Amino acid sequence: MPASRISRCARRGLATAVTAGTALAALATAAPAQASTGGASVGGSPVTCTSQRPGLADRLSQDLAAALRGRQGSAAFALYDRTTGTSCTFRAHATFDSASVVKVTVLGALLRQTADEHRALTSREVELTTAMITKSDNDATNALWHQIGTAGVQRFLTLAGMRDTVPAPNGHWGRTRITAADQLTLLRLLTSDNAVLGPSARAYALRLMNQVVPDQRWGAPAGAPATATVHVKNGWLPDATDGWRVNSVGAFTGGGHDYAMAVLSRGSRTMADGVATLEAAARVVNRDLNTPAAV
Repeated sequence: MPASRISRCARRGLATAVTAGTALAALATAAPAQASTGGASVGGSPVTCTSQRPGLADRLSQDLAAALRGRQGSAAFALYDRTTGTSCTFRAHATFDSASVVKVTVLGALLRQTADEHRALTSREVELTTAMITKSDNDATNALWHQIGTAGVQRFLTLAGMRDTVPAPNGHWGRTRITAADQLTLLRLLTSDNAVLGPSARAYALRLMNQVVPDQRWGAPAGAPATATVHVKNGWLPDATDGWRVNSVGAFTGGGHDYAMAVLSRGSRTMADGVATLEAAARVVNRDLNTPAAV
């Protein structure tokens, strides 16, 4: 082969190699970072976090453990953050009495039922759901629970994949057995496209959770950034033999935020003690998720 032709072939080969190398480098750059895992423990139970953001999983797990350690009674926690690819769990499959956080499930069941019936909410249903979520009105919840029926609530739970949630018998909805994992599943449904709740149903539920009266906006919103739109529902229930059940679920959207958490507790001496437990966990999560990544 003439030297000139060899030179041309060599140049073509070099160009091809450079192009391929550039493409491979671009693919390597575009590939998602490997998730890291962090772990700690509270009372022998693991606090486990994973995250695509370097260092966040370890910081969150350590901070959550410190926030929950030494608290009265027992607690459970679950978190997702779509923005940083982060999740955390602590006793997420332990069962707790729902108290009034079940009202979001009641709302979901009603919205699913009306979709099955191909109709909009009636004016009475709008009035009842608004009172139930924004003011935690028990009479409104009683009316809707009986209207939907246990079978209707269970149908929604099955469709939603909330397998560990058990509706309370005899209309005692506040004693529905829930887990932090199932509550997080519900929050995921409300904040993403799915076949269970359509866009208008999700928007309605989130709007009500955003309009909760000021004196019930404790718990998960503690320490939330001002740039986030907060959607919350809390529950509280005293028990003569096992202290207070105090729970909070919250989703945070808008302003670049897309995360949610469920914090459940039981066995607190007072309601204020239960709220303090929830807010200790919520504050470190809202802080750590919204601290800019080190560069």
